[in-house]
Order: sequence, then C-alpha cells, then structure tokens
Amino acid sequence: MKDSIHDLLDRVSEPADDAVRPHLSGPGYQRLRRSVVLATAVVALAPLLIMTGVNLYQYRKAMRNEMAQPVSRLTLNTKRSLEFFLEERRSALAFIIEDRSYEALCDRDELTRIMTNMNRSQSVGAFVDLGLINSDGDQLCYTGPFQLEGRNYADQDWFYEVQRRGTFTSDVFLGFRNLPHLVIATKHEKEYGDFYILRATISAQMLSEQIRTAGMLPTDDVFLINHEGILQSPSRRYGDILTPIPLPVPHYSPGVEVFEMDDEGGEEVLVAAAFIESSPYLLMYLKNSREAMAHWSTLRNELLGFLAVSAALILGVILWVSNQFVNNMREASRRRAALLHQVEYSNKLASIGRLAAGVAHEINNPLAIINEKAGLLKDLLTLDETIPNREKLLGLIDSALGSVKRCRAITHRLLGFAKHMDLQSDTIDLPSLLEEVLGFLGKEAEYRDLHINVEVPDELPTIESDRGQLQQVFLNIFNNAFAAVEDGGVIDIAFAVPESELVTVAITDNGMGIPEQHLERIFEPFFSTKEGAGTGLGLSITYGIVKKLGGEIHVESVVGEGTRFLVILPVKRKG
Repeated sequence: MKDSIHDLLDRVSEPADDAVRPHLSGPGYQRLRRSVVLATAVVALAPLLIMTGVNLYQYRKAMRNEMAQPVSRLTLNTKRSLEFFLEERRSALAFIIEDRSYEALCDRDELTRIMTNMNRSQSVGAFVDLGLINSDGDQLCYTGPFQLEGRNYADQDWFYEVQRRGTFTSDVFLGFRNLPHLVIATKHEKEYGDFYILRATISAQMLSEQIRTAGMLPTDDVFLINHEGILQSPSRRYGDILTPIPLPVPHYSPGVEVFEMDDEGGEEVLVAAAFIESSPYLLMYLKNSREAMAHWSTLRNELLGFLAVSAALILGVILWVSNQFVNNMREASRRRAALLHQVEYSNKLASIGRLAAGVAHEINNPLAIINEKAGLLKDLLTLDETIPNREKLLGLIDSALGSVKRCRAITHRLLGFAKHMDLQSDTIDLPSLLEEVLGFLGKEAEYRDLHINVEVPDELPTIESDRGQLQQVFLNIFNNAFAAVEDGGVIDIAFAVPESELVTVAITDNGMGIPEQHLERIFEPFFSTKEGAGTGLGLSITYGIVKKLGGEIHVESVVGEGTRFLVILPVKRKG
C-alpha cells in the first residue's frame, strides 16, 4: 500500500479490469462456453485440417518421386565421365603397343619419351609410370619414379587377368611401391604363342579427382568401391582408401539404381549406385534424405504455418463470439439477480426505516422529560445560592443535559437514515474536521498505541459540504481502520488536490487487508467481513452519503499489507 494518491486516482479513474474482462464465475456458464467453443471449432476447423492433411500427403508423395532425379542424373554423369577417363587410357595403351615394335618398347629412352608425350596430352595424361613385361611376368623395361625394373609380377592377380582378357583395369592396391594405385595393362600376342604386356599405373588420387561431382552439397558423399565393398577412393562417411564400408554391395545393374536405406547410425539416406563398365569399380552417391527433401520441408512448414494462422484466427473469432454470447447471458442473469437483490434491499431498508423511526420516537419522549426535569433542577439550584455543594450539583446537571443533547443527535442521525433529511452547507476545513473525528477515538488510539500520521499539503482549500454527514463518513472509515489494525498499528491520512475543483482524502492502514473477492461487495448493504460482529450497514451508509455529497469513494486492499480508502470530494457542492 505504498502507492501515491495520484497513482490511486489514475487507477480509479478507469474501470477495474474485473469489470471489463470477460469472466464466467459459475460452473454452468463455463460448461456452456466450452460446449459452444468446442462445437463451433469442430465444424470450422475439421474441413481445414482434412484438406491440409490431403495436400501434405500428395505433395510429399510427388516430391519423393521427383527427388531421385537430380541424384540419378549426377551419378550417371559421373559414371560416364569416369568410364571415358579409363577408356581413353586403355585406348592410348592399345595404340602404343600396336604402333611400336617390341624392340622400341624395350628401349628405356623410347619408353620414357612415349610416357612423357602421353602425359603432355590433356586428353590422356595422368600416368605415373610405364613398363614392358614379358610372358614370365618379368618387367624388362620401366620408366617412372620407382625402382621396379626387373620385378616379377607372375603372382599378381592383375597379371593373370590381363592374360585372360587381353586388357584389364585393376582394383586400387598397394603393390611393391606400398602406395595406393591402379593398373591398366594391355597384352600383345607374338608369334608361336608368346606375348608381352604394356603396363601403366595411375595414382589413386587421380582416380578420386575424377569423381568430384558438381552440384554436391557439403554433406553429400560420393566414392568408389570394388565388388568386395573396399573403398577405392576416400569417403566422407567411411574413411580413406582400402577401408571396407559397412553397407551391402548392390547387385549389378547396367544403369543407375536409386534406393533408400538406413546407414549404420540408423539415419535414412538416399543411395544412387552405378557400375563402371570394363572396370571393377562401383560408383556410389549417398545423400541425406532430410536434405534431399529440403524443399518438401519448406512447403510443409508453409502449409502448417498457413494452417496455424488460419486456425488461430478462426479460434480467436470463435472465442470472441462465444465470450460475447455467454457474457451477454451472464450479464442478463446478473442484472436479474441485481434487480431482485435491490428489491430485497429496498424492503429491508423500508423495514429498518420504520423501526428506526419508531425507536427514535420512543427514545425522544423520555429524553424530553429528562431534559425538562434536569433544566428545572438547574433553575432551582441557580435561584438558591445557599444549597450545599451547589457548584458540584450544577456540574452534574450540565453533564446530564450534555448527554441528553448527545442522545438527541444520535436519534437525529437515526432518523436521517430512516427518512430523507436536507443537507446543510458549511465551510469546512478538512484537517480540522478529521481532527475532531479522531478526538472521539483518541482514548482507544492511546490505549492500543496506534500511530496516526497526517500529511497536509500547502494551500489545501476549504470545501462546502455538510459537516455532520462528513463526520459520519470519516467516523465509519476510522472505525473500520481501527478494527483492522493490531495494537501498535499505523494509520496514514493524506490530503491532495488532484484538480482545482476536487480534494481527496486517503486513509491507509497496515491491517489485515480485505480479500479480493470481497472488494466488489464491500459497499453492499448487510455485507460484512467481521464474521458476525458487524451489521454490514456502515460502509453502505458511508457510500450513500459520499454520493449524496457529490463525491466518490474507492477502496483497494492487499491481504496481509493493508487497506486504503480514497474519498474524493468537490470543493463546491453542486445543487
């Protein structure tokens, strides 16, 4: 309860949130609201959901059928490029072995010149070395960077295959040089069934460079394997050359075969496989299926986004319309209950008014007799100065007459509640008025050690209002504040002038506070939070007096922190 009076005025100048927020307090209204929202949402959203689901299924099916085309095309282009690369080198060797005599090929200088000329050619090139091997497997002549002249290759697999086929391209292997390479060899038949072989080697790196595919993504993987599943080129997924891969080797197919499978990590990949003709190589292209369906993900997100936005708009309209419908029903029921309550309240007030008038009348008669008799005694004492203890008796008689006057004031106010009484117009200094009211409660405040702080601004104007009515207003508020605070509590009184025509009085205590659910009913007749200790009329009468004086009264409270009453009064009373 530390806000300033101006902050409180800002809040009370606008309707409270609870007054304007759609709010259903009864279980019946909540069930009705849920039923209306659910039924309308099902009817409105069901067709939208069905159409979105059908579109998603159809688009996904079409894109899955089409996503294999670019992968297949890239694999086929790479397959043809690699086949052309190998075929060019086989043709070059076949031409040389047919064009040169055995004696020319046995000349090391001639063999060196031949390899140099081939490597200068942009269409051939890439040979690491060149050698002539006889039918016993001995390398008779060699040109290249390694000391391989005189080596015997009779026990090599490629030597057996070239004898059988005439031309052979080998797997990538290490051989005598202990470096990954492949062999392309061509056999030439001599007379009497003898033969010799012209053998050339190509580095595995050169072979790997031939399968670099344009259009690959960084996560794509393309590599060569042999028929045993051994890598013939490096793989991003499975490692370096001559490493076995954990995937099954596809069956032979003359074209490009595209299929989906799960890799060793359980991830779904799109695989394109193509056998390289006249070689032991199998080209494999692996693409992450999620990336291959990237366009599908974008389309799906757009469709789902459209569905979400549409559903949100539809639900928003449904909720708004349902709230309006149910709130209108609730408001109609509330007005009916308020009307019935007002009728009941009017009946109660009429009964209390009649009772108050009767009680006041019955009390006023004995009071008049007491007043007359006490006046007579005073007159007698005044005439006879010889009576003992005369001054003391006169003081007692004056006290009795003062009590009678006070009782008359009380019955006068009781009649004011029972029937309409004309308002008086006095010039009132509010701080002085509140000081008078607090005088009635001074003994209680002193006994309970209550601290009352008063803050009066400079140039606080006087107001025109009814002094007696305002005394009753502030007395009721102070009585509530005293009842709310514990012994040693604090009550702050602050005056302010928010506008030239208004004066405000804020009375704040640090008592127990009022629960939020009771704040809306605090000014209702017969409503009390004192659990049997109050009639529930004090604040209701206070509210009516303030309204009759042309002012306003507001309350705010926090349980455990305290309560603040704000009384706003006009400087000049209208009417």
